[in-house]
Amino acid sequence: MKQLGLSLLLGFSIVSARADATYHFIKEIAIGGEGGWDYLTVDSAAKRLYVSHATKVVVIDLAKDTVIGEITNTPGVHGIAIDPKSNRGFVSNGRSNCVSIVDLKTFQTLSQVGTGANPDAILYEPSQNEVYAFNGRGHSATVLAADTGKVVTTIPLDGKPEFACLDPQAGCIYNNLEDKNEVAVIDIRTHTVTNRWPIAPGETASGMAIDLKEHRLFLGCDNEKMVMMDSTTGKVLGAVPIGAGVDANAFDPATRLAFASCGESGTTTIAHEEGGKLSVVQTLTTAPGARTMALDEATHRLYLAAVNYETSTNPPAGKRPKMVAGTFKVLVYGTDK
Repeated sequence: MKQLGLSLLLGFSIVSARADATYHFIKEIAIGGEGGWDYLTVDSAAKRLYVSHATKVVVIDLAKDTVIGEITNTPGVHGIAIDPKSNRGFVSNGRSNCVSIVDLKTFQTLSQVGTGANPDAILYEPSQNEVYAFNGRGHSATVLAADTGKVVTTIPLDGKPEFACLDPQAGCIYNNLEDKNEVAVIDIRTHTVTNRWPIAPGETASGMAIDLKEHRLFLGCDNEKMVMMDSTTGKVLGAVPIGAGVDANAFDPATRLAFASCGESGTTTIAHEEGGKLSVVQTLTTAPGARTMALDEATHRLYLAAVNYETSTNPPAGKRPKMVAGTFKVLVYGTDK
């Protein structure tokens, strides 16, 4: 996923547009260490949160909100996918062009499997028992057998893939092609791209979330829009304004809320889907650089990765402000107290 933009220190506050939109800051989970980060993944059943951080994955117990372990040797880690039946995890390592297969009981790496260049987003597909690693520079998806780790096939995508979502009933995986302003539709049985849908008025989408019941995709776009698309036809149904530097989306089926985390503005836009329409109900102030997140559907809590920055330094043009060492953390937001 994308790096932080120059304007990430320009965080701003916007008051909730509706009184019943009550997401608020709950707590901070300190992690520490140095280096960047990318995806966060919640395993609600196991009450765990997996956080990518530099060359490792940090594992957090959500019952206690404490760090319980690490998955190491994951250089340039991007994403974490989980197979709950086998209790295995699959980690995309962008710098070493491979996926780590991990025992989630011991956090030990069982094997590493080569992929295309710079695997980024990663997804577990249970009906075929396969793992899809979306290769950013490789413009492809590497499909692995989850049980053996063998490469099943490589799917050419003709574009730079970003986040992806699975629709088990439709037998499809949807993937943002960031540089093409399109969503690619992949048939999980044939491993072929069956459709490519334009996302206008959105541009350069990174994050994606799905409403399986109403067949909606939510796309976080660089031109400060969250686009809602019909996942059966590819028709764009609407769009709402969001902050700058979006990099992740989430959807809560119980509340019908869609989320877009925006690192440059330091906000998360919360929109409500109803009657085929999407409307912003709250703009939650988070933290500068908090661009990736995960939602726990069991508790409805949001988890965003963040770090403190040196505010006294004016970085050169095109350079990010310097991180304060040891301040990496996860910020927790919710409607509970």
